[in-house]
Order: sequence, then structure tokens, then C-alpha cells
Amino acid sequence: MTESAQARIQASVPFAVTRPDRVDARRYHDREFYELEKEKLWPHVWQMACRLQEIERPGDFVVYEIFDQSVIVVRVDERTVKAFHNHCRHRGVKLAEDRGCAKEGFTCPFHGWQWRTDGQCKFIYTPAIFAKDQLRGADVALRECRLETWGGCAFINFDDGAPPLRESLGKFAEIGDAWRVESLKVEWWYAARLPVNWKLAMEAFMEGYHVLATHPQLVPGDPTKPETIAYVALPPEISPMSPFQTLPTAPMPEKIPAKDFISLNLHFMKILNEGMAGMTHVKDIRTAEALLETELPEGLTDATIEWRRKLNAAVVEAHRRQGMDIGDLNDIDAKNYATSVNYAFPHYFLLPTYGSASSYRIRPLGPEECLFELWSLTRYPEGETPPPLTTPEPWAHDDPRWPPIPTQDFSNLPKQQKGLHTRGFEYMRLSDKAEGLISNYHRLIDGYLAGFEQSKLVSAVQQVSGCIDVPCRDLGF
Repeated sequence: MTESAQARIQASVPFAVTRPDRVDARRYHDREFYELEKEKLWPHVWQMACRLQEIERPGDFVVYEIFDQSVIVVRVDERTVKAFHNHCRHRGVKLAEDRGCAKEGFTCPFHGWQWRTDGQCKFIYTPAIFAKDQLRGADVALRECRLETWGGCAFINFDDGAPPLRESLGKFAEIGDAWRVESLKVEWWYAARLPVNWKLAMEAFMEGYHVLATHPQLVPGDPTKPETIAYVALPPEISPMSPFQTLPTAPMPEKIPAKDFISLNLHFMKILNEGMAGMTHVKDIRTAEALLETELPEGLTDATIEWRRKLNAAVVEAHRRQGMDIGDLNDIDAKNYATSVNYAFPHYFLLPTYGSASSYRIRPLGPEECLFELWSLTRYPEGETPPPLTTPEPWAHDDPRWPPIPTQDFSNLPKQQKGLHTRGFEYMRLSDKAEGLISNYHRLIDGYLAGFEQSKLVSAVQQVSGCIDVPCRDLGF
């Protein structure tokens, strides 16, 4: 960070991050900081508003809301999706709620004014009673909100001067394109109203360091003896889904029978499937089970690489045989794009695993409350239709209907939010090697709050968006 940029941030941003591996606890509950985010961050960033699957037919619409802003995202025709600020141009009444199909357009329930789905006004009741300059066509058309699409989703931005979506997504979009995430469809969609700051809800998924204590069922070895397990960096050919893994500290065996090795991998695939009710999808587990008798090299490293290569190829072949669009998983591995959790600033996650994925979206509802949404995404064979989508009713964080892994993650968050208020806790003490993403996006928020120019911000957004488990980075300010 340059001295001038540092001085600007410190002068204009309360509780600014001045040391990358320390984040002030007050950023998670202070009302003034929350209001600054509301004013200077959220109006200038790309927000995932809906999945295109929600608006497949002309006239289908979804209402996206953030703070006091409401936006209608509507499919105009097969090629065109638009977003409009959700208000009548006469007296400001909301035109739409939640979702639906408005093939004939939108009608104000107050005085009956009507608009087509392209935003043009098509009817005003008794126009002769208004002055002519009150009803000019451009003035009474619905006010458009900026919208761009990528990866099977519609994104909106309230800032017409913000850089294009694809440029802002950077590495996140490169990874998603390789996975062909646009072909993923919703299998199920849940939501939680969490009693925590929106940033805490995201940070639970920005590192794998928590797996030992929070998800012991995913740990090889004995999680009751944490001294025998370490969180270690591994080369991508050994651990393509994560730069770090939780592993036993004892030496691994030089040789392991192929069937035992494959059975162990299947064990953890099944645990992840059960824990997430998806992500590692049951159809990919079946593909793996068909490889149980596969021959592998005797050495553990070589066996790991060869098993991954064979399973990737089998998953791709099974999907394409059924007419499903999927990227070349071995090519994805070769490009180091097989990261298990990927983040798009400020509030969207994709977690691709073989042929399917999980996805998260987080929205603030107050300084210490947020809406957390979780999708299970998969691919459907030709002729098979995904289930219809409805907006989920938010559950409590401890609702028994949550799958086991989200339940474990959510169990920590209210305790953490309360802990941040206790006297003596001043700041997060982050690992500058494994928890750097938390630092990186906080410092990017500071750039927005300090009002840095867009060229600096988009360069930093590209540094922040991408895989998790990364070190603290130089964002250029």
C-alpha cells in the first residue's frame, strides 16, 4: 500500500485495516461502518440477482432486493433480459413482488398504469388530466438498472460507471467458464436468516483451516487428537481442489492396495455428499464406484494422480453420453482451476465438484443480521426437467432440516458474533498464508469506502475474486 493511499483510507474509513493479518472486530457490528458499506460499497458492485433458470420464458420475472432497493429482473424475449427499478412512474408504488410471469407486462395496483416487459409505458388511465410534459415517453418508461449475465446468472449494478461484469469477475469467471457452470441447474434452494454480520457468514467459507474442528467427519485420522493432524500446503497435482489439506502428521504409507485406496476416496465422497445433500453428487459417486476394480500405480502420490485422472475422464464421459454439457475436468486440473471453493466479490460463491456444485449468496439485513442462500446445482440429461423454483422461506440457523455440514458451519457463527462484542477482543488474528482472502476482501472494502477510482478498484477486485485459501495479497492501494 502506498503512503498516500494508506493515509486516505485511515482518514476516511473507521476501523480501517492497517495490518493485513489483523481485522478490527468493530467492522462486524458498528452501525456507522454498516451505513458506510450501504452507501459506498453496495451501490457500486456487481450483485448476483437471480439464476437465469428462474426466468426461462418471456415474461418471467424475479424481484431482487438489497436494503431499501428493489429491482425487477425480467426476461423480455429469448435473447433479452432486463432489470428495472421496481416502482410505478406515477406515484412510486412497487409493481412486483417475489416472482411470477407477466407476459403482458406490469400493472400498477394503485391507478392502473401499465408497462411492457421492455419497460415502455403502454397505458395511462385518462392521460388528458395530466400536463403533457408529465407524460413524455422516456420519462414514464420504467427506469432501467444495469444488468449483465454470466455463468447462468443475471447480475445487477446500480453504478452505470462500474467496469463490465466479466472484467470485474476476473479469475472467478475464467474458472467458471472452464467448468461450464452456465449449464448447471438448481436441484434445491434453501435460505437462512443468520444473526450475524454478512461478512462473518462469508468468512466461514473462505478457508479450509476450520475443517478439523468444525467438520471432523471430513478429516483422515483422529480429530480427537489434533496434535497428530496438520493443515499443510500441497502441490496442485496432489491436491487440485485446494492448495491446503488437513492431513495426519504421521508418515503416509509408501504403498496402498488400489482397491483400498479407491474405497477410502469413495468413503469421503459419500460423506461430503451426505453432509451437503449434493455438491459431490450421487451420480458422480456411482461413476466412481464403477471404477472400484481399476488398477493404479503402487506409490501413493502416483496413485492419487492417476485416480483423479481416471475419475475425471469417467465423469466427463458419463455426462456427455447423456447429452449434458460439462468441461474437460482433466484440462481443468491442468490449468489449476479445480479449486473447491471460489468467491466473487462481494457476496457470491461457487463450489464445483466433478459434475455438480454448491453455490452461496449472502445479503446484509442489518449490522448483525444477514440472509444466507444455498443452492445445490447439477446437470440434467436431455429430456429431464429440473424441479420448479420457488423462493425459499428462510430457516433458522439451527433448523434440523439443514444438511449436516451447513449445520456445523452455522453453529459457530452466532457464537462468533457475540464473541466479537466481548471486552478484550480487538481484532481477528489471521494466517497471512491460509486466511489471506479475508484480509484481501476487507482491504478492498476499504478501497470502496475511501472512494478510490474504478481503475484501482477493478484491479483489486480481480485479485480478490477467485479461489479461497490464498495468502494476503498486494491490492495496489
